[in-house]
Amino acid sequence: MIASELITYDIPPLKLSETGEKALGWMEEFKVTDIPIVDKGKYLGLIQEAEILDRNDQDDPIKNYNLSYRNPFAYAHQHLFEIISLIVENNIDILPVVDKEGKYLGVITIKSVLNYFSKAVSIANLGSIITLELNIRDYSLAEISKLVESDNAQILASFITSHPDSTKLEVTLKINKTEISRILHTFERFDYVITGSYNETEYEKDLKSRYDEFLRFLNP
Repeated sequence: MIASELITYDIPPLKLSETGEKALGWMEEFKVTDIPIVDKGKYLGLIQEAEILDRNDQDDPIKNYNLSYRNPFAYAHQHLFEIISLIVENNIDILPVVDKEGKYLGVITIKSVLNYFSKAVSIANLGSIITLELNIRDYSLAEISKLVESDNAQILASFITSHPDSTKLEVTLKINKTEISRILHTFERFDYVITGSYNETEYEKDLKSRYDEFLRFLNP
């Protein structure tokens, strides 16, 4: 699961021309304490409820505020676990999502993360998870699929995690077999770096553990 699949459009961003009063109204309506600010489609940062309440005139447009924007965000391709880390590290209840040019795409809410977890931790599909690390220039899903299929297995799902300042990719594969030792040996033979491998039950336990940790963050 990546950021683009968790985006909700229920919470609109504010424009610089809109007022603090409008921001407070939206915060009350959507039960959040931050609202993203967007200018000409570009994400600028989050405005906090406290910043508006501290101002004498809430009818002022946002552009007149002297804001030191908090600027947490996720790229559209980032993995669910990175999203959770960003939410926890920044102590926020919504996380804006942008494309590689900084264009605002929408937000991820705690509710959307919990909804995903509530489904994911209860699913028990036959299979295993493998994560690989490789250089961006070496990535080929067709080649990876060929190696998996050489053991009469199939890739049921895959996703890619990358970092802005890195030439590396992490590729996560869902394989339709629980016995994957031969597949792992094949990857090693072709010089793939395996960063993790576990069967579906272990993956669910990991999800459940992270889910419980996330709930502890929400209810300290």
